[in-house]
Amino acid sequence: MAYHNWFAAAAAKSLQSCPTLCDLIDGSLPGSPARDSPEMDSEIKEEIPVHEEFILCCGVETQVLKCGPWTDLINNQSGTRPKLLIFIIPGNPGFSAMYVPFAKALYSATKRRFPVWIISHAGHALAPRGKKILKSSEDPNAEEIKDIYGVRGQVEHKLAFLRTQVPKEMKLVVIGHSIGSYFSLEILKHAPELPVIRSILLFPTIERMSESPKGRFATPLLCWLRYALYVPCYLLLKPWPEKIKFLAIRMVLQMMDIPREFLCMNMLEPFCLVNAAYLGSQEMREVVKRDDETIKEHLPKLIFYYGATDSWCPKEYYDDMKKDFPEGDIRLCEKKIPHAFVMSFFQEMADMVADWLKDDLSKM
Repeated sequence: MAYHNWFAAAAAKSLQSCPTLCDLIDGSLPGSPARDSPEMDSEIKEEIPVHEEFILCCGVETQVLKCGPWTDLINNQSGTRPKLLIFIIPGNPGFSAMYVPFAKALYSATKRRFPVWIISHAGHALAPRGKKILKSSEDPNAEEIKDIYGVRGQVEHKLAFLRTQVPKEMKLVVIGHSIGSYFSLEILKHAPELPVIRSILLFPTIERMSESPKGRFATPLLCWLRYALYVPCYLLLKPWPEKIKFLAIRMVLQMMDIPREFLCMNMLEPFCLVNAAYLGSQEMREVVKRDDETIKEHLPKLIFYYGATDSWCPKEYYDDMKKDFPEGDIRLCEKKIPHAFVMSFFQEMADMVADWLKDDLSKM
């Protein structure tokens, strides 16, 4: 009974502050300090088009946010179609709306020459009532996905999107954050035919997740006790009217000084939170051994960026990577950027990523 009361209280506290709940999963959305100078904000607030779509990918509603004027790369046969797509895979929860400031900053930092797209994870986004959901063409290489919301299913979900929504000849820069880095490596491993010219892994949770400082705390909660949170989650959130959810999320984002271009309604959607927790439980069990074979095969394409004080991938993981792959592009943060950079450090991160891509993009 004491355990039940503790988790009920924890659930209530988490629901009052969604970032706390999200932080239990992989640290993508914790609280954060305010952004820096007004000059930095003004650069992001320039008129940059961001188009929202919901498509049915692998039978699951999927939110895709497209930064730039190009919304349909498959059917655009004009001479103005870009030769490269920058593709962002989020951490967990895979709320793509939280990455919009980073995507806009990166789009601007790369001279607005290339589209920057963000994809939600399967099961982490539901289309608003009345929103049109586009149907995706079938992926001829797709296998039956038995567990679309798990680690393997999420990889297949991203592969299906890239194979059906992006022209085969279009070059790709894949940017993975946190567990998105693991998915990025899996894309290289399972789809060598995709023209990925660069894969950037930011704060990569690609090994020993349950052994990390936060993993040791999250593992029992996500793997064994998450069911205790499901009932209060549904009981507390499901009855909320949409207007109340809208106001609550708007208030949270305002308190955290986060742009509200795309209100992340899925932060208070029980279906999405349950799927995020389920994915987190699989991460703790399955993301164990580093895939050295894939890393070695694709090392020239890879850039790793580790946090100096990251409780999801501690510095010793960086040290091991440097020792095992001395010729690799493996970097350690010197700017005190947190794991959840998308909140307050999106401009710094975008500027660095654009600089790393300068040579690649100059050839396009």
